[in-house]
Amino acid sequence: MEFSVGKEDLLQCLYLVQGVVERRSSLPMLSHVLIESDSTGEEGVISLGATDLEIGIRQQCQAEVKASGSMTADARKLYEIIRELPSGHIRLRSSGNGWVDVNSGKSRFRIASLDPKEFPTITGQKEKQEESPSSSDQFISLPGSTLREMIEKTLFATSPDETRLNLSGVYLETQKDGKVRMVASDGHRLSLIERGIDAPSLPDWPSVILPKKGLVETRKLLERSEGTIDVSVKDSVVNLKKETTELFMRLIEGDFPDYQQVVPKEHTHRIEFPRDELLSALRRILILTTERSRGIKLQFEKDKIEVSVNTPDVGEGTEEIAASYAGDGLSIGFNGRYLTEALNVMNEGDSVVLFLKDEMSPGLLQQKESDEFSYVIMPMKIN
Repeated sequence: MEFSVGKEDLLQCLYLVQGVVERRSSLPMLSHVLIESDSTGEEGVISLGATDLEIGIRQQCQAEVKASGSMTADARKLYEIIRELPSGHIRLRSSGNGWVDVNSGKSRFRIASLDPKEFPTITGQKEKQEESPSSSDQFISLPGSTLREMIEKTLFATSPDETRLNLSGVYLETQKDGKVRMVASDGHRLSLIERGIDAPSLPDWPSVILPKKGLVETRKLLERSEGTIDVSVKDSVVNLKKETTELFMRLIEGDFPDYQQVVPKEHTHRIEFPRDELLSALRRILILTTERSRGIKLQFEKDKIEVSVNTPDVGEGTEEIAASYAGDGLSIGFNGRYLTEALNVMNEGDSVVLFLKDEMSPGLLQQKESDEFSYVIMPMKIN
């Protein structure tokens, strides 16, 4: 196999591959990228693929293909070499005997290759070949910017505990009113966002749990592109297609908890405050907390919120911000990091509303102008 390709085109394709390849796998092939082409000429196309057996990516890149075929190369090494080469066209050639030659101007490199016939099937590849999204009943299309926002506002709340698989990903479901909803929870807080999509009707979409790693790569895919992204489900695999890139991820097995029971349905206290001011105060207050304890105290009085922390052997601090609150004095403890992470994904300059029932019940955070994003946070005891 031999082809010539522009540096920036190849670099972008290799960039998207990096998060999928396994760097510490017992199978050396999983650290490699598979490069294929079955056509030749100036208008040829090369296909790059990578998988960790749970997530797979395939993408096309325009190239001048001189000899079709396939080859593999260490994805990280190849990316680093291409990144440091000067701008211009780069020629790659499979020289046989387990080597790939990389040439650009006066630069010459040779890197080890493995037999492409031994490359594992990319997750979801067979499913994709058997049935395209356009012919599947389990298929939706939504703006890439919308999906990226939904990922940003839920991914941070997933559980890092690998023994709780059903909480280690993001739950995705469609609503009968034409909305798509994503939910994430680690048992201490819950993040929920729903968005309407421009579709006459939504399919009978199965509720699924998407893996965290797959969504991290989806977010990367949506960094520099506009337009829509197609999402389809077949058996245990989700396929996301964006222009010339396809991302496959194997679904997490298990049932997501009944999150509707967690979201507070009633409240007796409503506190409205500027998002930016409380976020700044929390960042300063959290300096005096430790990794083991991020507990902070919120004291609500008429037209103000007092944020305080008292950490033995570290120090104490107090911040006060203006707020719209007319109820009786109330204090509650929260994990300051959890509260900060929620405010981080809300829009700058917005007003935020905190709904509370009492000091022992979970709090509900929403942006003042919209209830499409909700964040539930459990209280904690502060000494």
